[in-house]
Amino acid sequence: MNQNPKILVVRMSSLGDIVLTTPIYRNLKNQWQNCHITVLVKKKFSQIPEKFKNVDEVLTYKGFFKTLHEIRAKNFTHYLDLHSTLRSVLIGIFSKIKNRARYKKDSLARRLFVKFKVINPSLERHTLDRYLETLKKYNVTVTETEPSLTDWDYNKQSAENLKPKKIAILQTAFLGDAVLTLPLIEKTSEIFKDASLTVICRPESAEIFKSSPHVSKVIVDDKKRTPFVKSFKTLVSNLKKENLDIILIPHRSIRSALASYVAKIPVRVGFNKSAGRMFLNKTVAFSWLLHDAERNLSLLEPFKVNLTKQNPACLTTSVSSSQEIEDILREHNLMSVPLAGIHAGSVWETKRWPKQYYSKLIDKLSDELGIKSVLIGTGQDADIAEQITGMVKGSKPLNLIGKTSISQLMALMKNLKLFVTNDSGPMHIATAFNVPTVAIFGPTTKELGFFPYSKNAVVVEKNLKCRPCSLHGKKKCPHGHFLCMKLITPAQVLHACKNLIKK
Repeated sequence: MNQNPKILVVRMSSLGDIVLTTPIYRNLKNQWQNCHITVLVKKKFSQIPEKFKNVDEVLTYKGFFKTLHEIRAKNFTHYLDLHSTLRSVLIGIFSKIKNRARYKKDSLARRLFVKFKVINPSLERHTLDRYLETLKKYNVTVTETEPSLTDWDYNKQSAENLKPKKIAILQTAFLGDAVLTLPLIEKTSEIFKDASLTVICRPESAEIFKSSPHVSKVIVDDKKRTPFVKSFKTLVSNLKKENLDIILIPHRSIRSALASYVAKIPVRVGFNKSAGRMFLNKTVAFSWLLHDAERNLSLLEPFKVNLTKQNPACLTTSVSSSQEIEDILREHNLMSVPLAGIHAGSVWETKRWPKQYYSKLIDKLSDELGIKSVLIGTGQDADIAEQITGMVKGSKPLNLIGKTSISQLMALMKNLKLFVTNDSGPMHIATAFNVPTVAIFGPTTKELGFFPYSKNAVVVEKNLKCRPCSLHGKKKCPHGHFLCMKLITPAQVLHACKNLIKK
């Protein structure tokens, strides 16, 4: 059984019947903590389930075919029919939802009693008991049997009806995660045209967000170099000062969700697998089957928008940074030379393709394709650059490791014919600029959702049973052999490079 089901509960009307459904949602959440519950009701009753604490989303009935189309698009796993009319039965059938359950109304017994006073034992059962009985088909243990005041959250707002003036996106993860948040920023700006957009991020990601034309303000959260309590208080204070209407939280940390809750932001949207999901009032399903850029876009689902069109990342470079890069390339007589960016570093050692392999690749790119290599990375990768350069037999690469800012790195991308990289943040910057990118994946896999988000990119990897060994990588290979990287040869990477350039 799916541990994170998407459940559609149908109870179109009326007031009393809808209120009686609240124990259903409590039992479902008790069984599947991360389930996503959507309720289908008539429009005039929609404000009732919107206040239910355990309901994640409300759909309003808009006619048979339009509603059916909307239901199919949401990929529900379970259909719970608590309305039990011909219409709701047909919606269940044509929606093609695999797991369907329907409550028994005993309509005939009720009609016989009203017209002819014929008593039937089934009439002694309360409607709520009939609702709860439907859960047996899902093997849900029923422990909640009565409505409760705790079912209601009177502070919940209908996201569909919001007209926000100020929205924030809180993304304090790594550089690559920041780049993959850009499509969410662009789509949010498109939906809420009249709202200003603020981004809260780490210092190293600030330039990424400042480059976006859709971001009004960037707030730096220096959480790594500041004591936790102090940085948390500063974050909460900054959030309060913004007077935000909505905050979107791609980062699945308890700190991010808690800070948004303490700052009393009315609408707090995050993933149902967030460590701080209890502090959110709108959650969406988190799936490893989606690319991270698409996962981030799903945070807009509560606002009932069309997400079928995936916007590309939007990055611009400053005039000053572009001029600085041109000056560097001109100084080394490389303005008219085809260049390949090489990123051989990573925070995690197991993500690094062997240095001797990179040196051989650099020689082959020069000898066979006439491409000059440029080493990029942070100052922490300085030793790697020196070792690779020392092993190169032919034309030495231009070493810009630790010598460029993020803004300058973005400017450099426009001058590259090719980019070869480990699974890293600069990989996502390259694909945002549509640079042909060859990504070398070892301990991580594409299924984790962080592969280069471009048709102009390819991942080189080996199919081993031990992959992936972790979400981000490790300091050392858990099995001691490091075959996930050692088995990828320079010839294989060169072949991928040639195919991309040819394409």
